[in-house]
Amino acid sequence: MNFLAHLFLSCDSEDLLLGNFLADYVDNATVREYSAPIQDGVQLHRKIDSFTDTHPEVLSGVRRLYDKHGKYAPVVVDVFYDYFLAINWPAYSEQPLAEFTQGVYRILEKHIDMMPPPLQRRLPLMIADDWLQAYGSHNGIDYTFYRMQQRVSRPEYLEGALDSLIRDFEPLNLEFNRFFPDVIGFVKGECLC
Repeated sequence: MNFLAHLFLSCDSEDLLLGNFLADYVDNATVREYSAPIQDGVQLHRKIDSFTDTHPEVLSGVRRLYDKHGKYAPVVVDVFYDYFLAINWPAYSEQPLAEFTQGVYRILEKHIDMMPPPLQRRLPLMIADDWLQAYGSHNGIDYTFYRMQQRVSRPEYLEGALDSLIRDFEPLNLEFNRFFPDVIGFVKGECLC
């Protein structure tokens, strides 16, 4: 899953949220420089990734997208799952999505000094363009894949991702909504939230 889902799955804990956000940007040596609760957030992120990568519903979507998106099919599904979380938000949270995302941005801004330089540069762009809210729109998803294409070795595998989302909307949405309650339960078991 991408940013939105990981941040949502942070048990309403600022430290877990920070660690969950930092996880893809810090290596194991750097993680030890953070407080124990933030390290727990990094570990939570990694456990969520492991759980997600082996879940049958997720694997079904990855298989469906593999012919078109090759080795990036799991990444495509991760981004799609943020889209599905955004459009299904009321099923998973009583707090409005816009209120949640603004709260997340305030927390991240407050702690920007502890982030690695690439993330310090990316965070203001993320906030200015409201990436978390934008995951719930076709334009936002399309722009997400455009940004990703600038950073990967095989950008052609990300071409047409929005078309794949539109074409396979129904089965992907069903798979997401069968998977997401499972990952919520997994996280509750991991961090007792």
